[in-house]
Amino acid sequence: MSESTQQVARILSEALPYIQRFHGKTIVIKYGGNAMVDESLKRSFAKDVVLLKAVGMNPIVVHGGGPQISGTLERVGKQTEFIDGLRVTDAETMEVVEMVLGGLVNKEIVSLINGHGGKAVGLSGKDGDMIKARKISSANIGVDYGHVGEVADIRPALVSTLEADRFIPVIAPIGVGEQGESYNINADSVAGALASKLGAEKLVLMTNTAGVLDKQGNLLTGLDAQQIAHLKDDGTIQGGMMPKVDCALEAVLNGVATSHIIDGRVNHALLLEVLTDKGVGTLVRSEVRSELV
Repeated sequence: MSESTQQVARILSEALPYIQRFHGKTIVIKYGGNAMVDESLKRSFAKDVVLLKAVGMNPIVVHGGGPQISGTLERVGKQTEFIDGLRVTDAETMEVVEMVLGGLVNKEIVSLINGHGGKAVGLSGKDGDMIKARKISSANIGVDYGHVGEVADIRPALVSTLEADRFIPVIAPIGVGEQGESYNINADSVAGALASKLGAEKLVLMTNTAGVLDKQGNLLTGLDAQQIAHLKDDGTIQGGMMPKVDCALEAVLNGVATSHIIDGRVNHALLLEVLTDKGVGTLVRSEVRSELV
């Protein structure tokens, strides 16, 4: 047998216990960053999702689309303003957000997954009143962000029905307010809230970094709440990684077995994280455990 053939056999053998353990389990994936714009990464992501479904897992995709929104606003001559990392979203901008996230981006992802043999269905959080939203309060900072919201409640009946019928839900992070108004919500937050509501096995956050790094640039993994608190205190976790770690930790403290912050710049990152021993990112759990994760 050739070395390459033996390597394939080793990989499949390594994946088997994970396939067995996670069969029938829900995995919520936040899809964003380079993985959404690089053609090779887009194809590998679609294949990964289809394979996870084929071996009996239940992947749910929640996607972002910030660069696509910015590009469309620029083309229509609409100025974009960011304050503390949040896009100020007036009614006109919200129309563009809905068109891009709920239409162009969502349907492209659905088409990619279906083109690789999956059965994906595109949704926004407004479908079936799935994501109830409330406006982000701006009273303390004197800024009105407009149609920028946070998750008030998740009603997952529609997602559960699609899962039972072997479909792969692909969800745009648009929520609906009490008066039927639309809100743009951070995709990480939506993915985390959905994973918690469903009691998912895993929350996977795809990003443009290798994961949580120490001060020497080494990847950290197997982090629990106490370790994360220490890493925040000493300045290791800061900046843009802070909200992702908070999202990952909140999910595991609310019923999700494990969270993963993974490098979406790596081909087949999703499979490598879910089905191999080493993975490609940072694993977060509520407490230290020694069993297979």
